[in-house]
Order: sequence, then C-alpha cells, then structure tokens
Amino acid sequence: MSKSAKPETIQAGERPRNALFTGVHADQLRRLVSKLECVPLELGQVLYESGEVMSHAYFPVDCIVSLLYVMENGESAEIAVVGHEGMVGIALFMGGESTMSRAVVQNAGYAYRMPAAALIAEFQVGQDFSRNLLTFALTLINQMVQTAACNRHHSLDQQLCRWMLMSLDRLPNERMEMTEKLIGNMLGIPGPAAGAAAAELQSAGLVDYDDGVIRALDRAGLERRSCECYAAVKRETDRLLPPARASADAFQAGAAQ
Repeated sequence: MSKSAKPETIQAGERPRNALFTGVHADQLRRLVSKLECVPLELGQVLYESGEVMSHAYFPVDCIVSLLYVMENGESAEIAVVGHEGMVGIALFMGGESTMSRAVVQNAGYAYRMPAAALIAEFQVGQDFSRNLLTFALTLINQMVQTAACNRHHSLDQQLCRWMLMSLDRLPNERMEMTEKLIGNMLGIPGPAAGAAAAELQSAGLVDYDDGVIRALDRAGLERRSCECYAAVKRETDRLLPPARASADAFQAGAAQ
C-alpha cells in the first residue's frame, strides 16, 4: 500500500489530523482522542455495505473513501467522496445505524476509527465536535446534490475531471492509485470506458496514467476541462469548513518531514 507514514499515537492535547477535530475544546478533545484508533485502509476495501449496521465511524487522514449507491443488478455510481475534511458514517449521529450507500476506499492510506457508540455519545454531549459533525453533514449533502446534477447533465470527460480534482483536494500529493474497474464503479460506467476516458486526458497532457497510478500534470487544465460542479462543491466546502484547507496543509507539512 503506497501511502505516507502512519500517524503517531495521538498525545494528550494533540489534535488528530482531520478537520472535524479543529476547534474542539480541550476537555472533549481528550475524551475523543482516547476513543480513536489509527487504522490502515487498503485500496478497494469496503468499510460497510448498503443496509449494513455500522460498527465504527472513520475519520480519514490521508486516504479517500468513496460513497457509492449500488443498484439491484450490482451496478454502482459514486455519490460523494470523503477525505481529511470529514468522516464516514454520518448516519450514526443522525439517528440511523445503517445507510443506503456502500463505503469503499478509493485511495489507500490511514484513518482514525471510532466505535459507533462512542461517536453517538460524544455527539449527544454537544459542543464544538457536534457542530463540526453537523456542518460536515451539510457539506456532504451539498456534494451529493451537485453530483446527481453533474451525472445527469455533464459529459463523462467533465465528470472524470471533477472526480479527479475532488480527489486531489483530499490527498497530500498529486498521485492517485486507481484501477479501471474502480474508476468505472465511481462513474457508473464499464471499466474499459473509464480507462479510455483517462487515456484521453493523458493524450491531452493533463495526467499521466500508467498501471493503475494517475498523476496530475496540469491541474489548471483539469479545472478548465471540468464543469462548474467542481467549483461549486469546493466553494461550499471551503465556506462551511474553513479548517479543511488548514488541516490539509498541516498534513502535507508533516508528510514532508
């Protein structure tokens, strides 16, 4: 698994490298840290299936988790991506034990894992952590709404650029590990069609795509080629979750040391 070094054990008073712990009062932070476990997540790993009772919530550090809606015939399409700006498992604190989506690791790395019961208990306490969770839930809903519109009205080329840019925003570098099959699952298309779309971006000099590894070569070019959906989602995420970028910068600085 290609990823950064594992985050060290969190010390008392230290904030985990995830934006949802930003601004949390010291007393609550100490309780939260005691309930977190840092775990590796592998590419393609399924964290939970649609309708499955969730035992844990996940707070990504340097990985990305894709939320997919799966049809009865097994076909799927991505409805949202989650990285260091958020968490996987919002249904737990919103009154449900399960959700209609599947959660799959889109890019390998590490995440903090918290038992479902602990998350619910801390949410009921209120305070800063609860507000952060609710604000993130709003940004996730906004992303899902924009993704639904994008999938209906924009070309595959535009959707792929949007997806790549949103992924890059959540990674410590310009490198993604992704198979044709996983790209196809994200976009709801066959794997060969996903590979052809990625190859077209490579021909345009925007990315380098080789053996399941995508490297962004021209981010500005990807932004020009994408539809307005990427900018709309990013604008709302930055507005509602201002610590997200600071969290990413802090992570990148730590990874460079």
